[in-house]
Amino acid sequence: MATEIILPKLGFSVNEAILTEWMVPDGGAVEKGQLLYTMESEKSVQEVEAPADGTLKIIKEAGETYEVGTVIGELV
Repeated sequence: MATEIILPKLGFSVNEAILTEWMVPDGGAVEKGQLLYTMESEKSVQEVEAPADGTLKIIKEAGETYEVGTVIGELV
């Protein structure tokens, strides 16, 4: 069963953020708690950890702005 990687809400008024960098390549092995990607809003930059073990399937490319709640990848 795949685990969706969702762009989280960084603050009350933040509705979108830039996915700045994937720390693991597409198809790479990931362990729960490992740094997975970085994201940036107008107020902060945040590193996000993997929610589970698995193989990363990147759905959304880095360098683009996405709405909070967008599925940006999966761990399968």
